[in-house]
Amino acid sequence: MRDAYHEELDSIGEGLVEMARLVGSAIGRATTAMLDADLKLAEAVIAADQKIDDLQHGLEARAIALLARQQPVATDLRIVVTSLRMSADLERSGDLAQHVAKLARLRFPDSAVPRDLHATILEMGQLAQRLMAKAAEVIITKDVDLALQLEHDDDEMDLLHRTLFQHLMDDRWKHGIETAVDVTLLGRYYERFADHAVSVAKRVVYLVTGEHADELQHPEAPVEGA
Repeated sequence: MRDAYHEELDSIGEGLVEMARLVGSAIGRATTAMLDADLKLAEAVIAADQKIDDLQHGLEARAIALLARQQPVATDLRIVVTSLRMSADLERSGDLAQHVAKLARLRFPDSAVPRDLHATILEMGQLAQRLMAKAAEVIITKDVDLALQLEHDDDEMDLLHRTLFQHLMDDRWKHGIETAVDVTLLGRYYERFADHAVSVAKRVVYLVTGEHADELQHPEAPVEGA
């Protein structure tokens, strides 16, 4: 019984890795669909989100069944509960990739992104994909140091997000209000996607150590005279 129980725990972890890889691929493909005005690819990304949703629902059902049958405690309980939260982060990441693809579909045969912002959006899409790939690696390896690096890596996404706003606020902006709204939404989608990748990594830190990532990164200063 215990062997079957731990096999089920392992399979939940494998499902999380599969979800992370799928959503990483989705954001990369959605970015290509956006920049190339590729309707077929956009439709494929939108349709593929159902698989991510199905995986999340399956993981949730298995985790809840484990809680009911085994009533885990200590580390095992932490694994199950944290896995549920990670699956929600990953499912939401898939939704954000789908939002990018839906915007590509909405503006077809044009691109929602002006030519002078293509490089920035491409960089955001590639960075989002790299962050999620690193999150998948963290789930596999349980490497706390690697997990803590993701928040630092996310600073690059924040910088790109600010760059977009600088373009939008520039008096020389000539692409109109509709395009400004599209670019604002895109920037938000990529920023939130990156935040979910960081959140997954932080949850792995908690799973491994029992401590929150922020506590490890910013330990309380020692009390003077102690």
